[in-house]
Amino acid sequence: MTRVYLDHNATSPLRPEAREAMIAAMDHCGNPSSVHAEGRAAKAVVERARAQIASAFGADGADVVFTSGSTEGAALALAGRKLHGAPVEHDAVRAWIKEDLPVLPDGRVIVDDPTQSCLQLANSETGILQELPDGLAVTDATQVFGKLPVAFNWMGATMALISAHKLGGPKGVGAVVLRRGTELGAQIRGGGQEMGRRSGTENVIGIAGFGAAAEASSRDLDAGVWERVAQLRNILENVVAANCPETIFIGQEAQRLPNTSCFATPGWKGETQVMQMDLAGFAISAGSACSSGKVRASAVLTAMGFDETTAQGAIRVSLGPETTETEVLRFAEAWCAKQKKHRARSA
Repeated sequence: MTRVYLDHNATSPLRPEAREAMIAAMDHCGNPSSVHAEGRAAKAVVERARAQIASAFGADGADVVFTSGSTEGAALALAGRKLHGAPVEHDAVRAWIKEDLPVLPDGRVIVDDPTQSCLQLANSETGILQELPDGLAVTDATQVFGKLPVAFNWMGATMALISAHKLGGPKGVGAVVLRRGTELGAQIRGGGQEMGRRSGTENVIGIAGFGAAAEASSRDLDAGVWERVAQLRNILENVVAANCPETIFIGQEAQRLPNTSCFATPGWKGETQVMQMDLAGFAISAGSACSSGKVRASAVLTAMGFDETTAQGAIRVSLGPETTETEVLRFAEAWCAKQKKHRARSA
């Protein structure tokens, strides 16, 4: 059985460009903080990747501070600040904010005081995009970077969180991007690396892969790859809607990520759907990967006003640049067959 991977919002397969850059970086034995030739060579790898990421993210002139991923980035950007936020944020962000911003039924969040607020650019479960207000303190851009054209210098936020493995880079490396001159207190203290904002020897291999993946993602955007992915997402939803008209699609009328489809069958647990489709050869999810395995209704869908039965019956299908129409149609056929069996048993 040939498996079909449809969980790109959890993590994307490693790009060949990232793999090559990481293998090349393994030959640099020096510490980037060392002043000898070997150290300078390793430092050059880090700085090249920093420039690649800044260019791909439209952040020329901003600071790119490397972290172990968006979870650490959220702690670095948000700890001790108690910014306003909404329950649709990722759990890594929710851990640090006051969840007091209202969420509309279409998934949009109302922000009254941008300078004291945090707002995601796109939701990982529904794909719903937010319009960022000017002067926003922090945005989680993890899901958007690499999938849509974005420019940090134009998005109006002071800081943004990004991660390598969402765009075909390695797991375990990310960055906080911030406007130059912005105060950011270190959470990890020690050697003063990353401009004194994040101590610890840089992950040279991971950072090299991050930079290469960011550069490759820009080429994909220029080539219109994600427009093709959006067409496949629409084909998937049209086939499911035609064959399983009881299905509830979340965020279908809103602006969304081009690769993300979230839909629900009330009474059919999302976790059950994930397991059944896994056995059938398809990798999907029931919410964000970080909350998988926790039997509870999605906080995102609950905040949007869906009842618990519907929220517990939702799954997320997220496509990638390599996804084919054949794979999408195979999944739709298999999922609809499982849904019809579930409804027959329930009846």
